[in-house]
Amino acid sequence: MEDQMVTVVGERFCVPYTMELVVKRKLQSFSKSLYEAFDATGNFLLQVDGGVWKFQKKRVMKDPAGLPVATLREKQALSWKHQWMIHQGESSERNHFLCTVQKSNALRIKNNLDVFLGNRYKDHGRDFHVTGSFSSLSFKVIRANTVIAEVRHNFTWGSCKGKESFKVKVYPEVDYAFIVALLVIMNESDGP
Repeated sequence: MEDQMVTVVGERFCVPYTMELVVKRKLQSFSKSLYEAFDATGNFLLQVDGGVWKFQKKRVMKDPAGLPVATLREKQALSWKHQWMIHQGESSERNHFLCTVQKSNALRIKNNLDVFLGNRYKDHGRDFHVTGSFSSLSFKVIRANTVIAEVRHNFTWGSCKGKESFKVKVYPEVDYAFIVALLVIMNESDGP
């Protein structure tokens, strides 16, 4: 990939070096799930909060100060494509629309997602592709033919109790908030 910054949520989430993150997911109740992202030294970076069993899922990503960074909403329409919309802050306005994320194909064994940036939705094909597997919550994020991030699920006994842990490798100049949003969507899309 040329020395081009990959920014979707915001430039402040792009760093000039490879960033290693740990994202922890905790099922707080049947209606609430919490994701927290930390850097390699344990500094708190992002939190994503929202209900689990609602008809329309909504997740709000916040920075360490508690300010909304992005909102992830599952599209209301019943569709085999399982579509999500990401907006800036807590907005749902068209001028704050960042991207659409949807399943590539409902009939595939692998859990794959396509990402279309808001200003180019389906005009020139997908902008990013997320490819995972049926047997694992691990995946890679690809732009053109270049891997820009990798997520590895760490299975522990806590996984059986509603606690998941992911190791995330985000390559230089790639928006880590965007990658965390994709992790949340991939995890939420993994279920029925």
